[in-house]
Amino acid sequence: MATEGEYESVLCVKPDVNVYRIPPRASNRGYRAADWKLDAPDWTGRMRVTARGKVAYIKLEDKISGELFAQAPVEEYPGITVETVSDSSRYFVIRIQDDSGRSAFIGIGFGDRGDSFDFNVALQDHFKWVKQDNEIIKQSQAPDSGPKLDLGFKEGQTITLNIGQARKKEKPRPQSTGGFGLLPPPPGGKIAPPPSSSGLSNHNTESLTEGGSTGCLLELDSSNSNSMPQSNPSTDLWGDFSTPASSLPPPVQQQSSSSNWVQF
Repeated sequence: MATEGEYESVLCVKPDVNVYRIPPRASNRGYRAADWKLDAPDWTGRMRVTARGKVAYIKLEDKISGELFAQAPVEEYPGITVETVSDSSRYFVIRIQDDSGRSAFIGIGFGDRGDSFDFNVALQDHFKWVKQDNEIIKQSQAPDSGPKLDLGFKEGQTITLNIGQARKKEKPRPQSTGGFGLLPPPPGGKIAPPPSSSGLSNHNTESLTEGGSTGCLLELDSSNSNSMPQSNPSTDLWGDFSTPASSLPPPVQQQSSSSNWVQF
């Protein structure tokens, strides 16, 4: 029930509502608006739906003076305080109650179907909020009432971990050498022999002849004569130096193709 200090909010206001005296319920089939005198309502006025705390109030008031004709406190919806009729969506049966606690059932009806829809939705929204508020209060009062998940080990309980083998490391790929890296070996794995002494001799001879002087080589030999013994020319690493061109035997002249002599 509502208390005296609670604030009263307005949920819905409808300016035209008709009130009917209804006969007692004949059976459990529900109320029927066709059994009422719909063309001659017993009272016409304004309806205002308010809420104080969790209780809603349907108030029937005079259109001009606002004097209260009757009110129906609603503690739950749907329920016995507000019931729909079986043959129309614009009519309802409500239980009004006075200050002394006496109650009576009357019928109310709206001329517009939209007004009856608004009246129904206003009550539904209010009690939906009441239900949510009750759930919040229950959870705050008993936060630890739910079952707890026990993740601790029982006495004698063990656990086994299977750790898979680590993946073998892949061998690093050979990186390509740059322009200053080592050259790959020749095909077949064989190393080419060093150039012949005759080729070196000719090359050195041409170099000396073009330069016009052998002073550089003589100075190099003379400077190293004290520190290193001179090697045998026949066993020198670079081979024998070629003799001057004047001491070489004259080249054999080729026989002309017309000669019949053959040189042995």
